[in-house]
Amino acid sequence: MMLTLILGPMKSGKTLEMVRRLGHLRFSDVKLAVYQPVKNVRDMGLLSRSGAGLLSCKIESLDEISDTKAEVVGIDEIHMFPPEEMGIIGDLLRRGVAVVASGLDLDYKGDLFPTIQKLLELGPTEVVYRQAVCESCRQPTASFTQIEQNGEPVLGDLPSVIPEDGTYRYSPRCRNCYKKRPKV
Repeated sequence: MMLTLILGPMKSGKTLEMVRRLGHLRFSDVKLAVYQPVKNVRDMGLLSRSGAGLLSCKIESLDEISDTKAEVVGIDEIHMFPPEEMGIIGDLLRRGVAVVASGLDLDYKGDLFPTIQKLLELGPTEVVYRQAVCESCRQPTASFTQIEQNGEPVLGDLPSVIPEDGTYRYSPRCRNCYKKRPKV
């Protein structure tokens, strides 16, 4: 069955793309279920920064959806789920459930999230890569998410998934403006 991944940095329109792809199903006979992790503290529902949204259910673990009766499943902020749970996505696909998942592809260190690697190994039908406007140089070529604390880039020593709780500032950056921890 179909696996669509929508990937890119913060503020690139990933959630809006998911809403665009799934929103019309609300008016059909297709059984749709949309989920997001409880770690996503930014939204109460699946809501893009533009204001478009879908009703969603917050879940702790993908185990909670393993026996879903939905024909189409949307999962936002997929990178916040552990890589060990991506086998559940594979099981859904084998059962004929279409899955549309969106999330960051790279963590703040510029490394591919292990969760995204596991999803890519499932052989997605389509990978949509979104870019954002760099908040430093204002060019529409941002592929990275920079995390700052007190105006300075955070270059390491934090977990890959850091919920947006106001402690850090997240911003999209292009390759030239992105600050990466030097390799030792």
